[in-house]
Amino acid sequence: MPVINQITCPFQRAALLIARWSGARRDEIRHLPVDCLDHYPDGTPRLRLPGRKTYKERMVPLHQDAAGALQTLIELRQNGPERPFTDPRTGEQVRYLFMNHGKLLSLYYLFNTPIQQACIQVGLVVPGGKKNGPGVRGTISAHRFRHTVGTQLAERGAKLHTIMKVLGHSSVSMALVYAQISDQEVLRDYKSVLAPGAVIAGPAALDVKSGVLPEEAVHWLKTNFFKTELELGHCLRLPAEGPCECDLYLSCAKFVTTPEYVPRLRARLQVEQELVQDADERGWARELSVTAPPPAACKVCSPTSANPPTSATATLREDRAAPPAERVSLTSRIRSG
Repeated sequence: MPVINQITCPFQRAALLIARWSGARRDEIRHLPVDCLDHYPDGTPRLRLPGRKTYKERMVPLHQDAAGALQTLIELRQNGPERPFTDPRTGEQVRYLFMNHGKLLSLYYLFNTPIQQACIQVGLVVPGGKKNGPGVRGTISAHRFRHTVGTQLAERGAKLHTIMKVLGHSSVSMALVYAQISDQEVLRDYKSVLAPGAVIAGPAALDVKSGVLPEEAVHWLKTNFFKTELELGHCLRLPAEGPCECDLYLSCAKFVTTPEYVPRLRARLQVEQELVQDADERGWARELSVTAPPPAACKVCSPTSANPPTSATATLREDRAAPPAERVSLTSRIRSG
């Protein structure tokens, strides 16, 4: 972003770059503490955002350009002479980053002024100055940066919960604004499970393949499919069926998985096989019991479920119980449907 990088004021330049690459709200940026920047274990810059609107602090990755501008400002403000402020929401003593001469810089100075100047410089203007007076005004606002981050995340396949985490949304409905842009991703995921001929496995696989799911269930899944995703597949349990209290990943009667989850399933299977081997070597007979039914408290996973044991769970149990030389890859069974 050459125009923003050319801004001479370090406060304005850092504020705009943080807005562009983090999707943070303007007030969150304005109230950043001096110690807001650190790094993930792999070295990626990490920004700590205060919980202003939602009262929940969050951590988000930060682009190197924004991190560089932020680090410059931190070094400039590290030994500032002013006393800490008392945060009215938390009661903690905070040394704010965007301060000058003992006062917080205004949102207008940090965002409106530099954005208007940048818009005029690159020609992104429309007729009508301040309060529709003479002159021109820019077509871009600081909040547009927030929408840009959400849009890019959605278009590149980020999950709804990731978008919610980055943007600090407290409800899924707020993040759904950006999900509309990635309808093709949702459609692809939906078809990978519910389309005719999909390669799937799990307790719910036969119900899906045989078409016994009620029309209202299919409609709900189609419109809420992103809510069904788990670590190792999807749970096709409807809201009316209540929460599942057992291991959703492998035991739930509504669980289904696809070849896309093969790497995770393979890793999970390896861990469980290692646990079985360890229990066998230690003589822990109770731990070796792999045929015990799931807890009866979970209605959808009860032993009386009509779903036959042609599932990822059953396959895993068979592989556990078989001698090592006869164990069959769970991955190959999933691929074969």
